[in-house]
Amino acid sequence: MTDKLPTPQLFKGIALFTPGGDLIYCIDPSKQGRWHLHLCGALQQILDLPEPPHFLVPCYTATIDHWLNPRTQQVKTFAEAYPAVMRHQSVLRAIFGTGELVWQTAPWQEDLCDRMVLGTYRSSFPQLWEDHDLIVRLDRADIAPQYQQHKLNPQQGIPHTQGYVLRLFVAGHSVATERILQNLHELLERSLKYPYTLKVIDVLTHPEQAEIDQVSATPTLVKVWPHPIRRIVGDLDNVDKLLQTLGAKEI
Repeated sequence: MTDKLPTPQLFKGIALFTPGGDLIYCIDPSKQGRWHLHLCGALQQILDLPEPPHFLVPCYTATIDHWLNPRTQQVKTFAEAYPAVMRHQSVLRAIFGTGELVWQTAPWQEDLCDRMVLGTYRSSFPQLWEDHDLIVRLDRADIAPQYQQHKLNPQQGIPHTQGYVLRLFVAGHSVATERILQNLHELLERSLKYPYTLKVIDVLTHPEQAEIDQVSATPTLVKVWPHPIRRIVGDLDNVDKLLQTLGAKEI
């Protein structure tokens, strides 16, 4: 009988952001690599780009590795993000389940990450500088055309097929905020039958968005799509209430 490995399980994770703040990521227990290419290819199809945006790598990436030290048999964690995406650290903690772990800043490579050079791609890839409220997880099984289901309608900014567009309004970034985000992410991954996007909005820095969505207290989760628009305020740990508000059933 062998002892069960301590959690978190061993895996490698890669997150690829756009300059506008959209996110596509993967969690790969087999650590096979080449995920950067798959993430770029998925972004091309989701955002209808002329070609895969390989120029985003490595400047807009974050990586995490849970690995087993063969000498001590202890699980170690290495998490690194480039400066351009360090502002998304709360989201990274939530999707990869790193708790209060502080991500290390990867060295900015001037020959690869010159901001002026990256800016020259904006005219050819304007979608990457727009915010589509995308948080998409790409799995090994999705490398085929399955992730086409996330493709956006440019006029509406919401998915063609059935899915959820959600906005979580919080007040500042704190341990409590990260706990809410992580719990909500785990619940959505477990309970929704359809793809979803989740945008986290800080009312302290974006009060105008809170006014638009008629949010007067935090935390508030707003279901933007499908209609009707619904809101749940406060207790986001109540699974039954949350699923009822979303109109979803547990899988």
